[in-house]
Amino acid sequence: MKFVDIKNCYKVYNNGVTAIADLTLQIDKGEFVFVTGASGCGKSTFIKLLYREEKPTKGSVMVGGINVAKLYNRKVYKLRRKLGIVFQDFKLLPKLTVYENVAFGLENIGMKKSDIKEKVLVALDRVGLKEKTRSFPNQLSGGEQQRVCIARAIVNEPKLLICDEPTGNLDPKTSKEIVKVINNINKEMGTTVIMVTHDKEIVNSMKKRVITLENGVLINDTMKGKYTADESN
Repeated sequence: MKFVDIKNCYKVYNNGVTAIADLTLQIDKGEFVFVTGASGCGKSTFIKLLYREEKPTKGSVMVGGINVAKLYNRKVYKLRRKLGIVFQDFKLLPKLTVYENVAFGLENIGMKKSDIKEKVLVALDRVGLKEKTRSFPNQLSGGEQQRVCIARAIVNEPKLLICDEPTGNLDPKTSKEIVKVINNINKEMGTTVIMVTHDKEIVNSMKKRVITLENGVLINDTMKGKYTADESN
């Protein structure tokens, strides 16, 4: 079952730069896919199209059965409730506890407190932080902060988890631990995972599907692939 279905997609910015060129790509429900490529290759634009931060200039982008290109601004929330997003810079709210950071989004949609508590504790347990509910971000290591971000992203059980360089600010050992957490979410929850990364060692060790972009063009799409991006571009 296709969860992401992109056909002949172009993204041309107002300054004339073509960030995505004639991209056709399908990602099945439950897949784990790495997106690689040199800086400026179109990786960030690609994931922004998925969560409707950007709209395609031409072509179609379907995510979870929703046509992103035709989605009205007032309906974007319906798409984003199907998604969880993890960024390189943690974006945690410093004055809120771990629990409060993870609960924040659920409170904003008016969920009952009892349901929020159950979901937050399950999410924190999945990332190994159930004992840190009362801690504040500045009391956590970088790896722990990223685990909180992952818990926040999965607390509403999204169908798709988008990870944008989630290990970019972490040391190699911690990076492996974070990717293991994400891999377990993929396997145990059946969540589709799309992960942008420059980490060659992680990509090569995981033997997942690898997509490589170059100047906005898809140049490689390999099951159980390796890191082939030319970082000299």
